[in-house]
Amino acid sequence: MSIGEKGIRDLLIEIGQDPDREGIVDTPMRVVKAMREMTAGYNQSPKEILSKQFEGDDYDDLVIVRGIRFASLCEHHLLPFVGTCAIGYLPRRKVVGLSKLPRLVECYSKRLQLQERMTRQIADAVMIHLVPKGVGVYVQATHQCMACRGARQPDADMVTTTVLGEMRENTSLKSEFIQAVHHG
Repeated sequence: MSIGEKGIRDLLIEIGQDPDREGIVDTPMRVVKAMREMTAGYNQSPKEILSKQFEGDDYDDLVIVRGIRFASLCEHHLLPFVGTCAIGYLPRRKVVGLSKLPRLVECYSKRLQLQERMTRQIADAVMIHLVPKGVGVYVQATHQCMACRGARQPDADMVTTTVLGEMRENTSLKSEFIQAVHHG
């Protein structure tokens, strides 16, 4: 039994459960396996994800990928927050393949996270590795730490945005991005 499995076994005992009961005897192993899967983003490199770039053929308008689904773990309670992300960028010369932006979201969402930090990390990674004129990231999620405990507000969601470069400086670009995110 690994140290992680022992910890989960001890947690089951702490909450009054018999860890040898038929239904939960394998729970420590399953939880450790799930946690490894849900934190696999630590083993991914944003630089590598965005390294394959293509000439943009002088395309200089917004490129937006919406509806990127993700599930992450709140670092405060180890409970999931689940939602969607939209990423928009204003190419300078290069563009990336369509799948790269969802992979970038997965890289950061598969870590112990705060939604605010994740939003900023995604935007920073696009700015650093793709070097566009500007970038915008919009994240909307529901948090189980608020839905099933504490405030018990299952219908409440959280929205975070980060805009950098020309999208921060030019309010019409920012508005175009936000409008495209909402009116799909």
